[in-house]
Amino acid sequence: MNSTAYRFSLKESIIGLQFLFVAFGALVLVPILTGLDSNVALFTAGVGTLIFQITTRKKVPPIFLASSFAFIAPIMHGVQTWGIAGTMSGLVAAGFFYIILSILVRVKGSGFLHKLLPPVVVGPVIMTIGLILSPVAVNMAMGRSGDGAIVIVPETTAMTIAFLALITTMLVALMGKGLFRLLPIFCGIVVGYIVSLMAGIVDFSAFSNASWFAIPAFTMPEFNIQAIIYILPIAIAPAVEHIGDMLAISNVTKEDYLKNPGLENTLLGDGLATSMASLVGGPPNTTYSEVTGAVTITKAFNPAIMTWAAIFAIVLAFVGKLGGLLATIPVPVMGGILLLLFGIIASVGMDTLIKSKTDLSNPRNMIIVSIILVFAIGGMTFNFGGVGFSGIGLGAIVGIILNFVLPKSKNIEGFE
Repeated sequence: MNSTAYRFSLKESIIGLQFLFVAFGALVLVPILTGLDSNVALFTAGVGTLIFQITTRKKVPPIFLASSFAFIAPIMHGVQTWGIAGTMSGLVAAGFFYIILSILVRVKGSGFLHKLLPPVVVGPVIMTIGLILSPVAVNMAMGRSGDGAIVIVPETTAMTIAFLALITTMLVALMGKGLFRLLPIFCGIVVGYIVSLMAGIVDFSAFSNASWFAIPAFTMPEFNIQAIIYILPIAIAPAVEHIGDMLAISNVTKEDYLKNPGLENTLLGDGLATSMASLVGGPPNTTYSEVTGAVTITKAFNPAIMTWAAIFAIVLAFVGKLGGLLATIPVPVMGGILLLLFGIIASVGMDTLIKSKTDLSNPRNMIIVSIILVFAIGGMTFNFGGVGFSGIGLGAIVGIILNFVLPKSKNIEGFE
């Protein structure tokens, strides 16, 4: 494996810093949107990447782990409902879910995952992650708080800024060249921020009050059974997405990482990284396709590059002014980005169904997809022993159950 030999040098450090820059916009977007601390997210991304490297024995070179978009909606809901500490207990459970899956893969092989979590279940679950909080994106783009109750920026000004940020993001994604094309969110934020400065709506107090050196605002989890029940099933979608990421990375480097170091080890690394992040108040980690794309362009397969990227992330986490600067980004800028982001997540769910060639003319598949969507987005709630099941988690649980109990005959009376 000469292409993945571990070499530590100045050249690798510079490339590693470049890859961190590629991941930076998405990495800090999650904490900015969810109310978590951006510096903690940087710290946990760096440490999580190092944990992943150790777990996989540095055999998966182009991997950088950072804030998972799949958890944006549940974290936003969780922080508003149970606070950061309570939400973290649910995210720790999500990390343990990955670890348990890795053990099952080690014992039973990867085939059982496709039986437990087929595309007909995973696809609509991913769709609900993107759609369930779409009103939040609309409210923020209109200059309001996420629930729409408070007007933060006048609507006309807010929508102008939001749509300029949105249009920039779309244009860079479609027309950008080389590494530039991997930074659409970052470019959208920069343009939105510049227009916000011109409109005079940027508040620099958070930056002014921040010190240059500061310990990230780590938050320990507090046990909350409702948060665990709500968030745990949501881990299904990114767990399955992890397999797709490993396949994509294998195609880039022409190495089969599902066999060596094995899916059981990559899942374990992801689970340990997510649990670690949640134990100190950071968002769950996931493999970043932006960085994989940058590796595809640069052909930089040396695992030491990601070690350097992780080290730079950890160092930047202690720069208090960085977190203060990120806190000055106005609401409509983030709203404009979210308009696209939540829609993209929903599109990934549809793509899951399309690529698997799921036949929605089959009544069984139609029923599973329909019930997941309506239960999750419609707000259905079941209470068992005083514990409420609702939202994405309820949709995922019901989908898994239906997939096991519904007969697999092609025709059901009333649907022919």
